[in-house]
Amino acid sequence: MRDKTTALIHHSYQPPEGFESPQAGVFKASTVIFPNVQAMRERNWKDKSGYTYGLHGTPTTFLLEERLCALEGGLQCVLTPSGLSAISHVGLALLQPGDEVLIPDNAYGPSRDLAAQTFKGLGITHQLYDPMDVADLRRRIGPKTRLVWLEAAGSVTMEFPDLIAQVRVCRERQVLCALDNTWGAGLAFQPFDLAPGLGVDISVHALTKYPSGGGDVLMGSIITRDEGLHLRIKLCHMHLGTGVGANDAELILRSLPSMALRYAAHDRTARLLAEHCLSRPEIAQVLHPALPDSPGHAHWQNLCGSEPGGAAGLFSIVFDARYSQAQVDDFCNALRLFKLGYSWGGPMSLVVPYELARMRTAWPTHLAKGTLVRFSVGLESAADLQKDLDQALATMHR
Repeated sequence: MRDKTTALIHHSYQPPEGFESPQAGVFKASTVIFPNVQAMRERNWKDKSGYTYGLHGTPTTFLLEERLCALEGGLQCVLTPSGLSAISHVGLALLQPGDEVLIPDNAYGPSRDLAAQTFKGLGITHQLYDPMDVADLRRRIGPKTRLVWLEAAGSVTMEFPDLIAQVRVCRERQVLCALDNTWGAGLAFQPFDLAPGLGVDISVHALTKYPSGGGDVLMGSIITRDEGLHLRIKLCHMHLGTGVGANDAELILRSLPSMALRYAAHDRTARLLAEHCLSRPEIAQVLHPALPDSPGHAHWQNLCGSEPGGAAGLFSIVFDARYSQAQVDDFCNALRLFKLGYSWGGPMSLVVPYELARMRTAWPTHLAKGTLVRFSVGLESAADLQKDLDQALATMHR
């Protein structure tokens, strides 16, 4: 008879097959057991034909990858520990010393910092281009350019670029393009099918936001349609050893079925609040792609306007220049339902004041002068959020 400690490890019982429930099973593994040596030698971690090691996938992560591909219209997916790590993976997989990457001037701040600091140390150069000027992008693509990052809508300032034209330029110049699709989330538009026969090469998504929906999970995804491109990214992923936990994958899987409903709810409330802010005398400009006067509205209308819930839950305001940064900070502190915090896509509304002059190469001509504040709308009552905005604005007149 085996010792009890051995029996606890090598117990022969296996649960019967045929158990099915609305939620997928959670498989946790570093080690994966092979039935024989031949299977150990023949299995390939580069595809989903079998399991080799927890880092390369389990039934839980494979299922999440396939569902995300269905969401965004891709064919292959790599999961990473955060949205920023997904951005880093793309650069590390595709860029070599002497290469150049182009980044929109309104991009996610850490993405710009990654290029200016970490990639610079690796001998990779970068340029910032005007996201609202396709001609500027075309001018800046040179013989060393290997990758162009796209973002729609722009981080913080919410400009919506002519995404179709940008991708067309990349195609003409035979340069790979990668889209930060966290805002669109696979719901506002389809990144791989922007126009007939035209789509991005790579879609990066911070699953931390809308797919999670709870403000409690960090994860990112890299989705492609080209097998060779996918393998380059997957090889880098293997070398870096950056896997995701099964429980985190479980939480994303649990939230995905309600994602479209939540996204539409965020969108409805954000539009109502953005339109309300247009009437406030303290505010010089409201930045929301669905507003006719917001930069790039026509591009948003062309790509997303026919989709219900096609504008996410973010909007920004620029306070009139007569208000100081200190006054704007006091406004943010006076908010009760909007909490000070980064990220978005969760149930709680958030607010962040930004010093835009430090974030852009020059003050964009399409933006009013003043202090910018970005709101992430949660799932609270729109009426309650509007009252919260109004009471905080009232404090600026005391």
